[in-house]
Amino acid sequence: MTSHRNDPGEQSAEAPASQGEDLAALLERLLQERSDKSQKDLATESGIKYPTLNAWLNRTRGTRRVPDETLRALVTTFRSWGVEVTPKEMFDAVGRAVPGGADEERESRLLKVFRQLPVDRQRDVVRYASAQLTVSRTS
Repeated sequence: MTSHRNDPGEQSAEAPASQGEDLAALLERLLQERSDKSQKDLATESGIKYPTLNAWLNRTRGTRRVPDETLRALVTTFRSWGVEVTPKEMFDAVGRAVPGGADEERESRLLKVFRQLPVDRQRDVVRYASAQLTVSRTS
């Protein structure tokens, strides 16, 4: 599948997930690539509570139920540091497949946000999306 670099199911031939690597091992390996960054930096920048991250790294807290958004936040943080990692590697490390395709995921996130907006803001979103569609058709 050819896709944008941030697609959730992407795989990288340059950085395949190590066989049998759990979340702690993956995070440790990725942190080693940035010796100037700490566990605390990772927790802060990815929006994860430090005690939670530390428990994962010490294997004192299970990782099978880590929210998808948290795994994606870890990927985003590492990538912002210049560390190559894919969502697939992160999800493999907790023993799960990357959920849904990119299109379904984007639609789901958009719908979740849209439903939380007041009706007048929902109308603004629809107008904006319609304008974007018109612009994209003329480009």
